Amino acid sequence: MTRILADLPDEDIDKLDALGASQKRSRASLLREAIRLFLAQTTDDRSWIDRGYGLWADREDIPEGLEYQRAMREDRTPHEDI
Repeated sequence: MTRILADLPDEDIDKLDALGASQKRSRASLLREAIRLFLAQTTDDRSWIDRGYGLWADREDIPEGLEYQRAMREDRTPHEDI
């Protein structure tokens, strides 16, 4: 594990210490968890796309995309006629 030096405002240190005392955890432990959560949220993890791909493929109540677009636009004036 690598040790780092970071300057934090005194009010943030006070809040960390209070939170650590209430959870019986060290300041370092809280900072490690905060960094881990931050990195998890900011990583370009696109696995949710793979998990959701084809999720609605078997749904009968959702029309095919191109058919839906054409039905929505059938009352419009064609571009050539404008």
